[in-house]
Amino acid sequence: MNCAPEPVLELNNLSKSYNDLPAVQNISLTVNRGEIFGFLGPNGAGKTTTMKCCAGLLRPSGGSVYIAGFDLARQPAAAKALLGFVPDNPYLYDKMTGHEMAVFAARLYGAATEGLPDKVISYFRLFEMEAECKQLIQGYSRGMRQKTALVAALLHQPSLLLVDEPTANLDPRSSRLVKDIFQSLKAQGRSVFLSTHVMEIAENLCDRIAIIAGGKLQALGSMEQLRKQIRGGSLEEIFLALTGGDDPETQKVLQELIRAEGER
Repeated sequence: MNCAPEPVLELNNLSKSYNDLPAVQNISLTVNRGEIFGFLGPNGAGKTTTMKCCAGLLRPSGGSVYIAGFDLARQPAAAKALLGFVPDNPYLYDKMTGHEMAVFAARLYGAATEGLPDKVISYFRLFEMEAECKQLIQGYSRGMRQKTALVAALLHQPSLLLVDEPTANLDPRSSRLVKDIFQSLKAQGRSVFLSTHVMEIAENLCDRIAIIAGGKLQALGSMEQLRKQIRGGSLEEIFLALTGGDDPETQKVLQELIRAEGER
């Protein structure tokens, strides 16, 4: 007997406006347990605003967010306890070491203290930061900061990991490791909700994908379902068809620029 998917994230008509200017408009979607879900859109489409609403960092102007059945607005502590969040520009405490920052974050989420320091070291070892994690964060590169934020978000074993641009600033090896970690979370029955501009990551890693433009949901489904909804082979082609990147006027301007450059 087939069991119905168990939702770990539910957005119901989610909306967010800034000074009466709509950034997100009536978005409804569900991320199921054990699913890697991609959230795509051009710059300014409302992706980061949506993710911050899901993380409880922004209060929606309308609609609701549920985390594993908990209403984020009415049961924030219970809902947030199940989350891990890595924003596109993580804020870390410069006067802490990476190890201290990760332990601090884990303890905020109520992680058990027994064995925690060794667990932190094992995570940093994965990212080849075993020595660097004992240094102050103020000396970290952007990539090291991204790795530290990921470690801090994973230690309490969240049911849902929210990640905005997961491979930003990472080298190819670390990017591959992040993908492997996401697959491991999926195998454990946990979920990943990620926003990315890297089409290859979304197409090859995600079980389902949502595409938004202008703050509105344009398409939602697996790659197979998206190909049926919108004629196109690759995710890039589907994305451009939905967001206007391949419209005739854009292509005309592009060709004129290329021609002008060639005449110099």
